[in-house]
Formats: sequence, C-alpha cells, structure tokens
Amino acid sequence: MSQFVSHETPYAVVEEESPEFAARNLRTGAHLWASATAFFFIGFLFAYFYLRSLDNNGMWKPKHVDPSITLGTLGMLSIVGVAVLLALARGDHRRENRRAWRQKGGLALALLVAAIGFQIALWATNAFGPTQGGYASVYIGWTALEFVFFLGLLYWLETTLATSLRYRKEMPAELTAGEASGDPHRTASDIRDPLSVVRAQLESLTFYAQFLAGIAVITWIVLYLA
Repeated sequence: MSQFVSHETPYAVVEEESPEFAARNLRTGAHLWASATAFFFIGFLFAYFYLRSLDNNGMWKPKHVDPSITLGTLGMLSIVGVAVLLALARGDHRRENRRAWRQKGGLALALLVAAIGFQIALWATNAFGPTQGGYASVYIGWTALEFVFFLGLLYWLETTLATSLRYRKEMPAELTAGEASGDPHRTASDIRDPLSVVRAQLESLTFYAQFLAGIAVITWIVLYLA
C-alpha cells in the first residue's frame, strides 16, 4: 500500500477511472454525506427541545428575540425551489435535453444565491445575538451551519454546470494532461470525457439538494413556527 502514498508513484496508478466506477462513487458519496450531514443538525434539534423544556429563568426566548418569519419563509421556499428545479433538470438530462437542464440548473443556482442572501439579511436584521437566551444561541448556531452547507451545495452545482457549459459544443480530441482534474503535474487526464460524469454529478447533487430542502423545511417549522 505504500506505493499509493509515495511521491514517486506514477500517476498512471490512480488515473483514468472508468465513468461507471466514478458515477457509482459519486452516488455513494452523496448518500454517505447526507447521512453525515444529518448528525450535524441532530445536535441542534436536541438542544432546541432540551433548552426549551428547561427555560432557565424564563430566558428561553425573550420578547425581542424574534427573527423575521417573512425572510425565513422566503429562504426556505428558495431552497425547496432549488430542489424542484434540479429534479426537473435531472429529467431533462436523462432525456438528453442538455440545453434545458443547463437553463434549469442556472435558475437553481440563482435561487440558491437568493437563499443565501435571505439568510444574510436575517442575520443583519435580527435584534439579538447568540448570548440572549437559549433560543437565540440555537438559532444562530443552527442557521450558521445551514449556511455553510448551502455554500457547499452552491459550489457543487456551479462546478457541475460549468463543466457542462465548458464542453457544450464539442469535446477536444485530446485533453491537456491534468485538464479535467486541474492538476498541472499529472502526466495524463484523469477523465477522458469530463461530460461522462455530469449526469452522476447532477443526480447526486439533486439528491443532496432534496435532503437539504427537507432540513430547511424542518428548520422553518422549528425555528419560526414552533
């Protein structure tokens, strides 16, 4: 096994996975990452109900600790919209309608940016900080973590869309060594056809976007309605 971590190992050892193998890895990775993501939020869900039940000194949620339901609802609807658009885009890609999927993917990207913007607006308009009661501390921590995952989804969607756009007209006969991986030190391309994994990327990020949309709905119910 030492040969796989040696600096002298030829890149050919790890290059050029088959598209089918790479696609399976992407789908499996998305499901594993969704499972791991759930554990990040379970702690805040537990803290919410635990601190609410204790309500020490009646400071669980003072009157001035009241985030905007309007902005919270808009943010939640934006994420749900992203999940719906990506599901439609996935269907377009399966029907080989590449232009339609890119259009819906672009709209999903814009909605995701809007969702992130709504969260920033919420923080900017809130008249409380994390030290002003149990609810405030849970709210800030929960939404900050959600914000980080939204940024990750934004990057994932943008790179998948960019790959599809980059090679939308034709695939070069020969890719420059390391072009698909972005590693100039590779002696060969890691993927002969970068477009071969776009569908697996789209299916995986659609699944994960739907998962995050579910978390966004739970967040909206717990932090804004309960």
